[in-house]
Amino acid sequence: MNYIVGDIGNTATKICLLNHKFIIIKSIIFDTNKIFNRGYFKNIIKKFLNKNSSLKLLFSSVVPKAYKEIKKNLKGSKYKAIEIKSLKIKNIIRINVKKINQLGSDRIVNAIAGKKYKNCLILDFGTATTFDIIKNGVYEGGVIAPGVKLSMMNLSNSTALLPMFTLKKNQNNYGKNTKDALNAGFIWGYEGLINNIMNKITNKWKMKYKIILTGGYAHFFKKIIKKKTIIDQNITIKGIAKVYKELI
Repeated sequence: MNYIVGDIGNTATKICLLNHKFIIIKSIIFDTNKIFNRGYFKNIIKKFLNKNSSLKLLFSSVVPKAYKEIKKNLKGSKYKAIEIKSLKIKNIIRINVKKINQLGSDRIVNAIAGKKYKNCLILDFGTATTFDIIKNGVYEGGVIAPGVKLSMMNLSNSTALLPMFTLKKNQNNYGKNTKDALNAGFIWGYEGLINNIMNKITNKWKMKYKIILTGGYAHFFKKIIKKKTIIDQNITIKGIAKVYKELI
């Protein structure tokens, strides 16, 4: 049996095919907005479906309209889309927040995947930059900061003279031109933001955390993070796979 799972994000969507051991054997990433293009999702999903595919497709989604469009695309077929929040997630992980409905599905499945480390801090460089804390196997909450790329785009779109630019890793001095000044601001700014938030989280409980980085800028910022980290670009899918295995 093969299984199809997906993570619908504000910027990008990732669809994966899992084998009978719930290991990723095929994946594709595309702009979430393309889901609304006529026939686009149907053409994508055809590449994953086969005679051994489970009839249930499991998604984490932070874009309700996109998930609704996927369900619409599957209507009339034998396949059914399921969103992780419709399942009994509390049977897999204890979530110590007041309103679970306000917690993004992606952050829930990240925590489920990170639970195996017992004490874990997951830093996700997505549309927003999120920090999620798992303490003694319990999801304890997190921090949401502006996303790197979104901040760059907003600054460029909101000003008449500041251009869009690509971050460069080497920034040893303040800028002598506009792009170098922007580069310094973003690299040094996020260096301070990331390390300060991590210190506040880890110093609060005086315990060792496994720190996992994921998302578009994980590799870029790994070198400026002062604590030891690992990168796992599939942690969200691994969490969805665990939900599928245990609850469906």
